[in-house]
Amino acid sequence: MAGGLIRREDIQLVRERSRLDEIVSEHVTLRTAGVGSMKGLCPFHDEKTPSFHIRPALGHWHCFGCGEGGDVIAFVQKISHLSFVEAVEYLATKAGVTLRYEDTGSGGERRTDFASRQRLLEAHRVAEEFYREQLASPEAQTARRFLGERGFDRAAAEKFGVGFAPQGWDTLLRHLRGRGFTEKELSVSGLVSQGQRGVYDRFRGRLTWPIRDVTGATIGFGARRLFEDDKGPKYLNTPETPIYKKSQVLYGLDLARRAISTQRQVVVMEGYTDVMAAHLAGIETAVASCGTAFGGDHVTVVRRIMGDTAATAGLRLGSGFGQGGAGLGGEVIFTFDGDEAGQKAALKAFGEDQRFVAQTFVAVEPGGLDPCDVRIQRGDQALRDLIDSRVPMFEFAIRAALKHVDLDTAEGQVAGLRMAAPVVAQIRDKALRPEYARRLSGWLGMDERTVGRAVQDAAKQARHQANEQQLHRHDPTAQQPGAAASAHQGAAGEEQPPMEQALRLRDIMPRRDPVGIVEMQSLALMLQSPQVLDPVAVTLLPDEAFRTTALQSIWDCILATASLEDAVTGQLSPARFLDAVMEIAGDTLRPLIVELASLELPARTEEQLVRLGASLMTRLTELSFTHEYSLLRHRLARLDPRTDQEEYTKVMTRMSAIQEQRRALHADDL
Repeated sequence: MAGGLIRREDIQLVRERSRLDEIVSEHVTLRTAGVGSMKGLCPFHDEKTPSFHIRPALGHWHCFGCGEGGDVIAFVQKISHLSFVEAVEYLATKAGVTLRYEDTGSGGERRTDFASRQRLLEAHRVAEEFYREQLASPEAQTARRFLGERGFDRAAAEKFGVGFAPQGWDTLLRHLRGRGFTEKELSVSGLVSQGQRGVYDRFRGRLTWPIRDVTGATIGFGARRLFEDDKGPKYLNTPETPIYKKSQVLYGLDLARRAISTQRQVVVMEGYTDVMAAHLAGIETAVASCGTAFGGDHVTVVRRIMGDTAATAGLRLGSGFGQGGAGLGGEVIFTFDGDEAGQKAALKAFGEDQRFVAQTFVAVEPGGLDPCDVRIQRGDQALRDLIDSRVPMFEFAIRAALKHVDLDTAEGQVAGLRMAAPVVAQIRDKALRPEYARRLSGWLGMDERTVGRAVQDAAKQARHQANEQQLHRHDPTAQQPGAAASAHQGAAGEEQPPMEQALRLRDIMPRRDPVGIVEMQSLALMLQSPQVLDPVAVTLLPDEAFRTTALQSIWDCILATASLEDAVTGQLSPARFLDAVMEIAGDTLRPLIVELASLELPARTEEQLVRLGASLMTRLTELSFTHEYSLLRHRLARLDPRTDQEEYTKVMTRMSAIQEQRRALHADDL
């Protein structure tokens, strides 16, 4: 993605114009849960009783079951597996907000202007619509026959947006010009090419597949040659454009992202028809790279959607496809054609294996059939069985290496050991290394101790090389030009330490602590509906009003905004007030604030909320008086009125004042 930051005021405008209840309702059935609150079943974890709460007026949501929460941007990020910028852009489009970008000054490419990006997306939407319509034309008979021979009917073509690019020189070009697009816009889009005779359609006489981003927006096309007189490549893809980066896109990801997230599994295939066949066979996690090998940027995309982090890795509850996907660690399954090229592609993917925390596998059809052909010749179940027959990536890599040596000779065994030992040494899970070393000894027909020592030596050598590279990387004299500029980005493939779990209300107070409940509900009401509180009652609260340390810290943040009075009197909206508190709070407190802002209160009407507010303010003030009086009483017991007369009198005076304040607090009750 290109550089450039979205202006802060534009992000705020997107938040304000995006109705949280409308966005969430696209994924969750909501019902009223009190004044200004709605709830439903959480979309991020399985539950039978609704614990997912939203506050539309505040623009915040929180699940009391799994602890997830945030604003409307955070919801779109998590539900659609988008980056922050992608989520803001998605919401901006829905809300009609024009975004402006600032140069970060990092020397990176400037981000495409939002309006220009929208024009490019619109051009691709119109082009997809045009291609799909052309698939029904008489000229597209060859295209329809191609699909039919591969087991795809009209419904399948519709599902995947398959279309046909006419053979004419500028058929799409004229259509897009008629829709108001300029030649400059179309040249940037990659839908047309520039030749000696001018601009012409890039895709002509080809079957087309729309390539979409995770939001479902079409950003490019893949196209297959259909006619013998076409001297171009068998497959032709959209070139690099401001919205299409082939190293970052995966065909079918828009259809597969939800299944990938829930099943914690992704099946990486080689072709568009393979992905179609897989989805139609019930393998809903299938994707494919587009015109390039599966690489590091693809790993980053898949990891984000799978939630493939060190914090969630490790345990796998089931490895079979039919068992509902992978466990906590997840699994990545590479499927390649059974020919020599497919095997080479699988070994290249092995180089990316260490980028995943998830366990990686390879599924290769021994007869050389690609997944689409497997479905054609043997049916849907056979394709599912192929995925089910996957083998661990390490095992595949080792066996592939051993194919090139004669294991019936001592020389072949030694050569095989030299080739395979470094592969076993690369296994990140140290508990698995001895097991694979044992298996390797069996495959080689060699002594286990000999193989074990070879693996240990290979591991030591790998560590030594890594240390050398690390020293070289940190040696200022050894840095190449531009290295310093990119050093701050870190290594995307390195395992990061597990993130610290967010603090939650249940972590900071006993379950049925009556004082804690009063403090918690008081802060919740201040954050949710400050306008129902009595300004005078709020001003009576002392600076040290809360006994729970974390809640007192949140109270400190509220006081630090210097805007509580404006929120109580209605001069500042609850949403703006909450944003002000969140801005001051640190990372530790923000999850608690979001949870409080979504906490269900014992009030169903505005009138009940007002009464609850009055009761809570009275009780909170009384508790602070009681606490202070108790401290003063203990202090008084330690004083000698004969030697500490001044301090003794001071404490007595304050205790009397507290008693008067207590009586005044309950004067209205008499």
